[in-house]
Amino acid sequence: MNALLQVRDLVVRYGARRAVDGVSFDVAAGETVGLVGPSGCGKSTTAAAVLRLLRPAAGSVRFDGTELTTLGASALRALRPRFQTVFQDPYAALSPRRRVRDQIAEPLRIHGLWSRADGPPRVAELLDRVGLDPALGERLPHELSGGQAQRVGIARALATRPELLVLDEPTSALDPSVRAGILNLLMDLQDTLGVGTLFISHDRAAVRHVCDRVLTMREGRLTA
Repeated sequence: MNALLQVRDLVVRYGARRAVDGVSFDVAAGETVGLVGPSGCGKSTTAAAVLRLLRPAAGSVRFDGTELTTLGASALRALRPRFQTVFQDPYAALSPRRRVRDQIAEPLRIHGLWSRADGPPRVAELLDRVGLDPALGERLPHELSGGQAQRVGIARALATRPELLVLDEPTSALDPSVRAGILNLLMDLQDTLGVGTLFISHDRAAVRHVCDRVLTMREGRLTA
């Protein structure tokens, strides 16, 4: 399989400390790769560098052949619809004052993909795709359960039809009874949409359940 995401010798420094120290891996189109390790090992920092939410001190991050670490702001903005993220805390990732439908529509509006004719049906389709009644689009985030809120986050991430998803601890803030449903949803999306996925977690059992390959990280480095 051709690599959709190529990370080579990635280094991120916080002061003199290397939070990420020479990390290299690939994610192929349609593949789900797990990145596991204890808290503070550099998993989420790696994700932030992959998404160009921070600039690494050294190394390369290539998405579909394009080097992201040196990409200018306008070119990066044009690529952003093609790679999206789902965060750990579903409530923190959503605005408490905006209805669900508007939050799912937001990436479509930002990237010029919204139209009056196609936008509302697309939002309803996304809610249904993640197992939610489209009528929930009228609600505010505090009216949702944790599992429902995370499904909204996943729907929003899928709005632009990305080729790569970065999932940063997407089940760790949820009750154990809810996690299985989210994991099963992620597996279904992998099968039906063929999105390349980087799944970051400290829960090795969850990662093994979902992922094609699992990488282990400790103290900023990948271990054998």
